[in-house]
Amino acid sequence: MRSRRLWVWITPYLICSLLVGCANFQPAVMTLTASSSPTPGAGLATEVGATSTPTPTTTPTPAPTPTPTPQPTILTICQEQEPESLYWYSNSQRTARHILQALYDGPIDYRDYTYQPVILEMLPELGGKDVTISKVILQTGDRAVDAANNPVTLAEGMTVRPAGCYSTACAVTFTGEPVEMEQLAVTFRLREDVRWSDGTPVTADDSVYSYEIDADASTPTDKDAVERTASYRALDEQTVVWTGLPGFIDPQYASNFWLPLPRQLWQVSLKYRAADLLKAPESTRAPMGWGAFVVEEWLPGHQITLVQNQAYFRAGEGQPGVDKIVFRFIPDVNDAVAQLLSGDCDILTERADLEDLVPLLLRLEEQSLAIPVFTPDSRWEHLDFNINPASNTKRPDFFEDVRTRQAIAYCLNREGIVKTQLHGKASVLDSYLPAGHPLYAEDLATYPYNPERGKALLEEIGWRDEDGNGTREAYDIPGIRDKTALTFRWQSTTASPMTYLEQFQSDLAFCGMDVTISQLPVTEFFAMSADGPLFGRNFDLASFAWMTEFDPPPCQRYMSTEIPSEANNWSGLNLAGFIDTDFDTACAQAQNAVPGSAEFIAGHQAAQRRFAGQLPALPLFLRLQISVIRPEVSGYAPESTSSFSLWNIESLRLEHP
Repeated sequence: MRSRRLWVWITPYLICSLLVGCANFQPAVMTLTASSSPTPGAGLATEVGATSTPTPTTTPTPAPTPTPTPQPTILTICQEQEPESLYWYSNSQRTARHILQALYDGPIDYRDYTYQPVILEMLPELGGKDVTISKVILQTGDRAVDAANNPVTLAEGMTVRPAGCYSTACAVTFTGEPVEMEQLAVTFRLREDVRWSDGTPVTADDSVYSYEIDADASTPTDKDAVERTASYRALDEQTVVWTGLPGFIDPQYASNFWLPLPRQLWQVSLKYRAADLLKAPESTRAPMGWGAFVVEEWLPGHQITLVQNQAYFRAGEGQPGVDKIVFRFIPDVNDAVAQLLSGDCDILTERADLEDLVPLLLRLEEQSLAIPVFTPDSRWEHLDFNINPASNTKRPDFFEDVRTRQAIAYCLNREGIVKTQLHGKASVLDSYLPAGHPLYAEDLATYPYNPERGKALLEEIGWRDEDGNGTREAYDIPGIRDKTALTFRWQSTTASPMTYLEQFQSDLAFCGMDVTISQLPVTEFFAMSADGPLFGRNFDLASFAWMTEFDPPPCQRYMSTEIPSEANNWSGLNLAGFIDTDFDTACAQAQNAVPGSAEFIAGHQAAQRRFAGQLPALPLFLRLQISVIRPEVSGYAPESTSSFSLWNIESLRLEHP
């Protein structure tokens, strides 16, 4: 991160000059002029002996004090980009996500690694009446999932998991004879008090309508969930049932409820087709929801104003906490911070370019002018070792020996990077899951900073610096020519901070490794082709951030079936080329077991232990989401496992001193 000069005393002039360069800024000056007038009759002579009759006076009746009209409480949220659309199934989900939370409360929140109901009576759980696993008999031509959970139409030669089988080890080949498989069904029940903003009830059929739109070919959405759904139907006004394809025991079954959309308005009254909804003003500019707010006005390029939804189902609980919310769009981060200090913004939502301003934000916090909020998110920075390079890669096989990978882990001062460059606000990882995850395995191999341990491992392998030039050479290492220098390249993207890369380069040099840093444009770095550095496996070391899923954990990224190749159009995610039977077995067990079962938990934890021991990739640290609020804001509570920092937007309040 770039260093910046800080100040102790903040003045309007200094803030203006440092953040926005206000050339024409002038202090406002108010001049008050006192005036006097003579008292009537003063200084006039009165004739001697004359009498005067005093003028009677009356006491004026005081005018009644008018009762002040309460001013609406307006919360201003400033974000970096303006969404193109507020349609739930548009491509603007990322930029519109905060506004959508105001329009649609829930319907299910994901916090603290668990799903939590918002407009549902409760969430279905295994063992309860709302989750059932039944046995069905399938024949040729029936729809199901194969042993790899791919949706298929059954035909001879396919591999499937029969009833009672939850791993590839017990999968069988379909011969054309009837086969018994298991089918999962989940029941969801809507709260009866949830209303659209026009006052009409939100029904189970509205959720079915949303599923139908999602399934439509003209809707630009990922069809994975739809393709693994056998049926999605409403039983009554409040009840909807999801049934999966036979063989698909979905670990995320509790989230298989489609966000309701207003069938009566969009399909019945306006007669919109799915394709029409991508452009219709009723769906893109001011969609009707059931959340705490509704759209009042959209000024393109400037702001979107929301007002309270009078039909909000939690209004009796004192929600929402403000009368209006204004979303403003400020691309420049310096401008955004200046407007927060001036009171024109109350919240700056998370944005990457706030990282460069952290020293300033911490000083502003010391002076009670702003509160920076640091939230670890689901992006975890990690280092991939190219264990099995592409066949056309000409370099020594440095990383086949797990001890080399472990030595690098010991030599990297990850703790120091977190302390100095991430301001102590992040944490070092030992797995692809953070320590707070309920499936985290406690007894993992760990690699705290210990360069002497790293050097000892390298010596043990045969990497020694006998010529004294500071770089180790190979001696008697199988498959590597003697005196080959331990020299390799570390690649990353131009989006990665160079400061931490340079520190790691220095760490490895201290252990006798000569590392060259190479930063590539994002599109080049992630090119999915034989020539791409990552997906083509044409790299030595590569670091970048994964967006990880917490439910279920992403062990499949390191399965041998995920190695990118021409056969899978270079789309596999096992970029290290890691091949380990024990890891594959553990991950497959976790993927196919009934969620929450002993087999499910044991599989995920065994996969983490194997990952930590064999180290196909070294987890570095969690990235941070940085947002800023004014001291007057209360209720702001971004959560590291939620993709919506404004998940509780209805609870936000603004207290003016």
